[in-house]
Amino acid sequence: MSFTYVGSGPYCYANSLAMILADQAPPLAVIEVLTGSPYGMQLIGGRLPLFDSFGWDPEIGLDDAIGLLGWECERMDGGTASDALDRLRQACQDDGPVLAGPLELGLLSYQPGSGKAVGADHYLVVLEVGDDTVLVHDPQGYPYATLPVAAFAQAWRGELIPYLGRPFRMRHKFTRRRQVGQKEALLRALPGGSAWLAGRRDVEVAPGTLGQAEAAERTAQLVEYGLDPEVRLLWQEFAVRVGARRLNDLAACLLSLGLDDGAAIAAKQARIVGGLQGAVVSGDDKALAAGLRRLAPTYERLRAALIADDGTGLAGDDGQGTPH
Repeated sequence: MSFTYVGSGPYCYANSLAMILADQAPPLAVIEVLTGSPYGMQLIGGRLPLFDSFGWDPEIGLDDAIGLLGWECERMDGGTASDALDRLRQACQDDGPVLAGPLELGLLSYQPGSGKAVGADHYLVVLEVGDDTVLVHDPQGYPYATLPVAAFAQAWRGELIPYLGRPFRMRHKFTRRRQVGQKEALLRALPGGSAWLAGRRDVEVAPGTLGQAEAAERTAQLVEYGLDPEVRLLWQEFAVRVGARRLNDLAACLLSLGLDDGAAIAAKQARIVGGLQGAVVSGDDKALAAGLRRLAPTYERLRAALIADDGTGLAGDDGQGTPH
C-alpha cells in the first residue's frame, strides 16, 4: 500500500488554504484530495500532459474543497490593477490575510530566476499591502516575502494562465457555515471523484483535450515521437512529483475511510507516476512510455473500485459534493 510522504512539494493552493483556515484546517493531504485533483490525467489541447483530473483546474478545486469543508468565502476579481490593489489592501485591513491567485509564478521577484512570464500558475497568502510593497506568505518556501506593489500587480494579472478568465482574483471573508469533520468531507467528496474519473460534463476543456487512459496512451506516443522540450522540463520540475504526491495522498485518504481496493489502486498509481521522475530526467523515453502505458488502465479500475466501495449513500450526488 502507500507510505505517508512528508516533505516539500508544489501544493500552493492547498497550502494557502491551510494557512487561511489556520487551526481549523484539516491535514494538507485531505485538502488536496478534496480539490478533486488526483482523479485522473489530462492531455490539454492534445499537447500538455498533466496528472490531474480531466477538465480540472485549481479554481474548480479550491471552490469544491472550501464547500466540502463547510466554509464559504467571498471571491473577487477583475477591474484595473489600481482597483484590485485597493480591494486587496482593504480586505487585508478588514478581514486579515487574503488568499490570492492564480498569479504568474515567473514574475514573483523574490524568487530566484524570476523575471519572465511563463504561464506557471501560483497561489499565496497576502498579509499586508503597503504604499510601496506587498507582504506575503508564499508556500513555495518564502514566509514574509516582500515585493514591490507594481511587481505584485503584474504577477497577479496572470495574463498567460490559460484557465483564468478575469485577472486579480482573491478570496477573503472566510466563514464557517457548519462544522464538517475530515471523514465526512472525504465521504461527501467520493461521488465527485467518481465523476471526475468518468468525465464531468459541467466543465469546459480545450479542443483536442484527452483524459484518463486516452491521455496516458497518447502521451506515451508523444514520448516515442520526441517529447516537446518544454513539456519535458515541466515534467522534470513539477508535473510528475505533484502527480505522485496527489495519488499517494488519495491512497491514504481512501484507506482512512476503509476503502481498501480504491486505496490499493491509488497507491499503485502513485508508484507508477513517481517512477517516471528518473526516466524523464535521464531521458529514458522507453521506460517513460512503458510507465504511461501501465498507468492507462488504472483509471477505470479506480473508478470501478470507488463505485463498488461507495457505502456513503451519496450515489445521487451531483459530482461536486452537494447531494440532490
